[in-house]
Amino acid sequence: MPELNWVGKEAVKNHDKEVPFKLLRKVPEASVGKSENLIIHGDNLEALKALMPFYRNKIKCIYIDPPYNTGNEGWVYNDRVNSPKIKKWLGKVVGRESEDLNRHDKWLCMMYPRLKMLRELLSDDGSIYISIDDNEHCGLKMAMDEIFGAENFVCNIIWQKKYTQSNDAKYFSNTHDFIVIYSKSIKNFKINNLKRTEEQNARYKNPDNDSSGPWMTQPLHAKSGTDRTYTFSFANGVSWSPPVGTFPRYAKETLEKADTEKRIWFGKNGSAVPRMKKYLNEMKEGVIPRTIWLYDEVGSNDDAKRDIKKLFDNNPFESPKPVNLLRRIIELSSNDNDLILDSFAGSGTVGHAVMELNKKGGNRKFIMVEMEDTVAKDITAERVKRAIGKYGYKDGFEYCELDKPLFDENGQIDPSCTFEQLATYIYFTETHTNIDKKLIRDNFIGELGETDYYLLFREKGKNILDQDFLNKLEISGRKKIIYADKCLLDEETLAKHNIVFKQIPYEIERY
Repeated sequence: MPELNWVGKEAVKNHDKEVPFKLLRKVPEASVGKSENLIIHGDNLEALKALMPFYRNKIKCIYIDPPYNTGNEGWVYNDRVNSPKIKKWLGKVVGRESEDLNRHDKWLCMMYPRLKMLRELLSDDGSIYISIDDNEHCGLKMAMDEIFGAENFVCNIIWQKKYTQSNDAKYFSNTHDFIVIYSKSIKNFKINNLKRTEEQNARYKNPDNDSSGPWMTQPLHAKSGTDRTYTFSFANGVSWSPPVGTFPRYAKETLEKADTEKRIWFGKNGSAVPRMKKYLNEMKEGVIPRTIWLYDEVGSNDDAKRDIKKLFDNNPFESPKPVNLLRRIIELSSNDNDLILDSFAGSGTVGHAVMELNKKGGNRKFIMVEMEDTVAKDITAERVKRAIGKYGYKDGFEYCELDKPLFDENGQIDPSCTFEQLATYIYFTETHTNIDKKLIRDNFIGELGETDYYLLFREKGKNILDQDFLNKLEISGRKKIIYADKCLLDEETLAKHNIVFKQIPYEIERY
């Protein structure tokens, strides 16, 4: 398979492992009630790392709308990827080499480690949708093939973002964007059908008062098939054979059965070319989605701006996405209780769309991450807050900031870290699965397979694995991994009780 290469790739290829793990700090005054919905302010690379111990392999659907890198100066997210934060990050990670990067190199350097983390967060049956235009579509596709696997590519959606023609365009009037879709694992990926519309159902008629209900017809021939051809005589004396260059759609036995059940339609006068009846009640509850999404189905850029203007006096965001577009994505690729993630949250359309769907009976949860200071609280969170008030949505959200790193530059654990936070992190690094907080009791933090995990981290100076603690442990042959500040038990005692001691903080794995 061809490999995509660019200046700076080697520096960022495994950078996701070097990102410091930071704690999340909830900000009650910026939140709306208690909720599992999260809006996180901070660099999305660090935010994705902070989410990993809680949500790895748990996100069903990811939608992101990253900078398109058009070369035009934009608003908050600079489309040249020249925002001060990104430039500082590139200089730190890529080094002096970053001075030679063109805008496409910079974009790939910025996206690659983020895409790697997003893949880790996806559930095995999950999928990711990425909005993009021609500027980075090819680079994105090759990067996704490398990270997700070319075999997990689902399709490119063409979204008609506007319906007016720009006669001042240099070459062509650009009226579409792409939405690139990949699955975590194509063998596990399933898509929901779109709901049938009244217009689609109205195509089914019942001119002969058939007791099976409304129907429409299908030709008995097809453009491709086997080389076999035949002539079939129906009970009313009509003979039929496929037109020249076509093939029978059905076996003779199927036509015999359909003729007996009066499923063949010969027209009102009985003289039309025979066709097979397809009843409405036999159709799937939904229809397979197409790869072209028109503005009148899912909304346009103008509709997106109108969505915002219903909540703000002016439009505070230059290029939002319409709520109906995100609703379709979420409906297709998630179910009522699934988690939805957007790590380039912008105007917060994903949160709005999730709550709109939940209003009809679902219980989906969203996580949104926004880097820009002036956007996260004043637009992303404020938009969701106003939508809750205006439309009566039942749920709220918790607003979070990225806090201090779990480990300082000397490798010591930050003093503000709680027992539960450290337990969550340790259990994740040991098992690469997410902790079940309901199972935490005293120093026991969880189990996996034949191993139990313990953490002594409650009182400074008292986190000691000694005989007193050993006497409180349940006697069993199961392996026990115990994290503590120090251990006063000898090697023989540890081996006798199948205990592995790990010293805090030195033996805590840096994920």
